[in-house]
Amino acid sequence: MIDMASIFIVAGIFLIAGTVKGALGLGLPLISLALLSVTFKLPDAMCLLLVPAFLTNFWQAVVGGKGKIILRRIWGFLVFATVTVWIGTSALVYVDLKLMSALLGTILIIYSSINLYGHHLTLTQHQETWLGPIAGLANGLFTGMTGSFVMPGVLFLQAIGLPRDMLNQAMGMLFTLSTVALALSLQSKNFLTIELGTLSFAALLPAAVGMVIGQQIRKKISEQIYLRMFFISLFILGAYIVIRALNILS
Repeated sequence: MIDMASIFIVAGIFLIAGTVKGALGLGLPLISLALLSVTFKLPDAMCLLLVPAFLTNFWQAVVGGKGKIILRRIWGFLVFATVTVWIGTSALVYVDLKLMSALLGTILIIYSSINLYGHHLTLTQHQETWLGPIAGLANGLFTGMTGSFVMPGVLFLQAIGLPRDMLNQAMGMLFTLSTVALALSLQSKNFLTIELGTLSFAALLPAAVGMVIGQQIRKKISEQIYLRMFFISLFILGAYIVIRALNILS
């Protein structure tokens, strides 16, 4: 049962996540998932991010005009990243949710650390061909288990040398397909309820307000400083999620 306290918490979280998205152009699904998983069970958190994540990423996926070129290049990666999501969500049924939350926290720590220290791989065309399906498979599994779309998919897309606009569009494609697959998988396993779906739709309003606020912040602060603050915050959140999930301090 969703109570008023939960509604206010969700609104506050998506206001924050929308602000980050408005300021940086990224981070809404990741920040919202991290914060939601602190308050809600992981499957519920994954359900709540579905609508805002889909709409923001769908727009990113269709804008740019390079869709056909991108699809010809990474279709194998995208197929595996999509179809393996349902395998990952099966873990939510059979594996302790605390372990899945700890995995989410670990992914956040690794992803933020890589970005903070600026370590980026570079793949040759031959490596891209055979690593694409493997990276897609891993990304789909992690998406299903944790609701996070970024590892190792974003690292793979960065490594193949796409121009910035094409990289943004490719990430939008990955996130959009992953969100749809995640929604269908959660529904098939009875995690996605009408209540959670309705609240996910309602979260669009605070997310939109946050994006407007973030766009104003963008004009007043260095993007590099804000980006560093974002990844430091993500690292701290990831560490907290791991500690909390595994009761390390108890």
